[in-house]
Amino acid sequence: MHIRAFNVGVLSTNCYVVNCEETREAVIIDPGLDAPSEAAQIYRYVEERRLKVKFIVNTHGHPDHISGDSLLKREYRVPICIHLYDAHCLHGLDAAPQPANVLLEDDALLAFGKATLRVMHTPGHTPGSISLLGEGVVFTGDTLFAGSIGRTDFPGGSDYEMRVSLKKLLTLPEQHVVYPGHGPTSTISNEKRFNLFLQWL
Repeated sequence: MHIRAFNVGVLSTNCYVVNCEETREAVIIDPGLDAPSEAAQIYRYVEERRLKVKFIVNTHGHPDHISGDSLLKREYRVPICIHLYDAHCLHGLDAAPQPANVLLEDDALLAFGKATLRVMHTPGHTPGSISLLGEGVVFTGDTLFAGSIGRTDFPGGSDYEMRVSLKKLLTLPEQHVVYPGHGPTSTISNEKRFNLFLQWL
């Protein structure tokens, strides 16, 4: 599995292009694009690596993670995937909103080539927040960051559900690499040791 991060949008969202190295099938996670020029970067990368995009996946429904869905769907004509509890967020975002094509639930599998990502429902930041678990990696959206955790003071946020979700993530193997929705990568081990917010659990 090959992972390339693009820092996009005014809130510096991490948009990930993840591909199976053998088949070159790929998914795009959290395209929070603010400008066509940001989309063009992704188009070039996909073309240069001869990737075949299979899915667009949103870890949750906030605008800084979904704003590029329409552009990428028009370019690649692939399904948009989001947890069913956040699917309503995709309606009315722009003049041509793109509704979800695949409503995800806990333990659903997204297969692209010989790679898979398993959906972990990790609510707290939003009711439909998910993390995506792959071989040795986890994409945590706005649930877990390097040295921090997601906010729960937005509509639909929940302190209780955030606690449950973080505890679930901390059961993953310590060597798993954490790819968050914002900021640098980390590992489960580093977050257990150094993330002061996890003392709240």
